[in-house]
Amino acid sequence: MKKVAFYTLGCKLNYSETSTIARGFEEKGYKKVDFTDTPDIFIINTCSVTENADKKCHKLVREARSISPEAYVAIIGCYAQLKPKEISEIPGVDAVLGAAEKFRLIELLDGFVRPPQPQVYESEIKEVKRFNTAYSMQDRTRTFLKVQDGCDYTCSFCTIPLARGGSRSDTIENIVKEAREIASNDVKEIVLTGVNTGDFGLQDGKRVEHFIDLIKALDEVEGINRIRISSIEPNLLTNEIIEFVAASKKFVPHFHIPLQSGSNKILGLMRRRYQRELYQERVNKIKSLLPHCCIGVDVIVGFPGETNEDFLETYRFLNELDISYLHVFTYSERDNTHAVTLENIVPSKQRSERSKRLHILSDKKRRAFYNSQLDNEFTVLFENDVEDGMMQGFTENYIRVTAKYDPILINTTKKVKLTAVNEKGLVEVEEVVFSL
Repeated sequence: MKKVAFYTLGCKLNYSETSTIARGFEEKGYKKVDFTDTPDIFIINTCSVTENADKKCHKLVREARSISPEAYVAIIGCYAQLKPKEISEIPGVDAVLGAAEKFRLIELLDGFVRPPQPQVYESEIKEVKRFNTAYSMQDRTRTFLKVQDGCDYTCSFCTIPLARGGSRSDTIENIVKEAREIASNDVKEIVLTGVNTGDFGLQDGKRVEHFIDLIKALDEVEGINRIRISSIEPNLLTNEIIEFVAASKKFVPHFHIPLQSGSNKILGLMRRRYQRELYQERVNKIKSLLPHCCIGVDVIVGFPGETNEDFLETYRFLNELDISYLHVFTYSERDNTHAVTLENIVPSKQRSERSKRLHILSDKKRRAFYNSQLDNEFTVLFENDVEDGMMQGFTENYIRVTAKYDPILINTTKKVKLTAVNEKGLVEVEEVVFSL
């Protein structure tokens, strides 16, 4: 029995796909092991949103070779689709598989005998049109369920359409079937994932279903306590979706909505499909219906053409928004994107300084949000994450809480009262006495 180890870089979508590929190996008789357990095969699923993700891939290959010098090393994922030749030249790589081929790993590389020269399996991205079902099953508490892939948007900084192809989706019927299978494995929460999740419903380039109909169908699936939307574009987050979530039995009060910039000038250069006024409307609508809702924001700093005044405009906009936390990305040049042709490049030092300021703002926003929720009762899904005798979990509105470890609580949903924010930024709770 050959041992195989997996490592995933990047987003929740990558995690769902790695988990699905791993189950395929196990069904064929391979033994899944940890990265350090001298595997016979390493599968590294890559991201290429930033330059740092590329560097991590190189480092992982070196680490794999040091752990198992004779092991087979295969690279899959976004970086593999974008730069297959470059990856094949990394010392120690045996195979590179693109966006379509990664789901045929075992078929294409059967036996996993190291070749004299690296093998590259990669189709033109315009030929990648099939939707491949995927969901994670790495811990029983939460599952990432892929409902959509690819993107038809042309944001000037983004390589994802080049790495994953055009927008395409699973069917509502099949997703509901998968959700029922997930529920049968005692999973309490499903996180809906995709490249452009709100664009769900495209098949063969035609819109045949809609995201609102998907979430209405999933709301009726028995056995799942919670459903969370991982990320949704502001121009696709309609009033109808917000109103449905507000009245839902299962969908939780948590939205993650990419902004990228609070300057309309920069949003135009980024080729985003909205202006900041629309974003403000979305936040106001959510908070009017769901005052306790957690709202996360993606933002990019240091984009070409971003002056200090543009950055301050973004900072002030975010500071005044009723949001809960930020995911801050420092702009990095990506080959074959329109943004690399733009002028007025922001020096690296300024990019770093702006990133630090927004990280500090994010910490302040999160703590303010946590403090605003104290003395209220919420439900917590407890996880198998124990440190120093304390366990952790998340409320429905994405507050990370800590409580005294009790093995009976793991993978259960309990009602608690939030009492205080500790020095680690976690919310402490009263003794768990409420059962659901």
